Amino acid sequence: MLTTILAVVLVLGGLIFFHELGHFAVARWLGMGVSTFSLGFGPKLLKFTRGKTEYALSLVPLGGYVALVGESDENELPEGFTREESFALRPAWQRLLVVAAGPIANILLAWLLCWALAFGWGTPVLQPVIGAVSNDSPAARAGLVPGDRLLRINDQELQSWEAMSEAIAASNGQAMRVEIERSTGDATSTTLHLSLTAERASRKTIFGEEETAWLIGIRAGNHVVTHPRGFFEAAWAGATHTLDMVSLTWQSFVKLAQRVVPLDQVGGPIMIAQMVGEQAHAGLAGLLALSALISINLGILNLLPIPMLDGGTIVFCLWEILFRRPVNAKVQEWAMRVGLALLIGLMLLATFNDVWRIFKS
Repeated sequence: MLTTILAVVLVLGGLIFFHELGHFAVARWLGMGVSTFSLGFGPKLLKFTRGKTEYALSLVPLGGYVALVGESDENELPEGFTREESFALRPAWQRLLVVAAGPIANILLAWLLCWALAFGWGTPVLQPVIGAVSNDSPAARAGLVPGDRLLRINDQELQSWEAMSEAIAASNGQAMRVEIERSTGDATSTTLHLSLTAERASRKTIFGEEETAWLIGIRAGNHVVTHPRGFFEAAWAGATHTLDMVSLTWQSFVKLAQRVVPLDQVGGPIMIAQMVGEQAHAGLAGLLALSALISINLGILNLLPIPMLDGGTIVFCLWEILFRRPVNAKVQEWAMRVGLALLIGLMLLATFNDVWRIFKS
């Protein structure tokens, strides 16, 4: 229990703190005033002042906050700050950079975590080994059986299940020359050469949608090989994996808005805490991987064009840049109210789903 609590505090608190650190770093780089930078919320346990900024350690360790000068009221400046340091009086492009820095910091953190994972643990690669063969499929008719390893398709060497899938898709229904390795027992194997033609068939995506593709009727086994990565190679592998997660996360939000993904799949802090606790007991690598995924979700969520989120403020700034005038104050006020209502509704939905899952399990 103590391990779970500590992991949740470190992961969620660290991710939100890094988000706020992004806002803080860019604001200070642009010369904006920051009156307070707090690690945690609530009553301040420890605090000190450096320059004009008060740095604090607060009671509730889940996250933190940055108090920018002039952010809430451009006419009220804390003692010692000038109007030139006011966030509200800066050009829209500067405010946009400060606001966008939080979500970008979360994506940057995810990359650093993926980099560390690739360097410290290597990258897992699913091997082109058959786990199951569908009845009356091209694979079954060609004589493929579970346990077969696909070595080549049309002279293309296959290093992963993904490469195999791409080769099958590229065949466009034309006959393929397939080289496989089949175990014959006693740690020996034989190499076979077959002719195989994919068929156009329907399958479900990870979002549950139907799509058609060239398929041969096989499913992957659980053969995974970990490839070690050098320092700079791991950086590239981490960046690639981060971009893949960003794309998948964005698609998830879009599919949720389109109601392709049902609303009961939305999870909240309870589900996140459960997942963090499970990974904390499973090992450091799993915890770091989950932290990277949550960090990307936090970043993408904050980029959604909803008032009260960073994305909503970015939309206001873009409007001001394009039309050279700020959004009407009344429109901003009502937009903020609508955004707040949406966020409260989303929070209630996520909490309900989390509690319902607990009762169902």
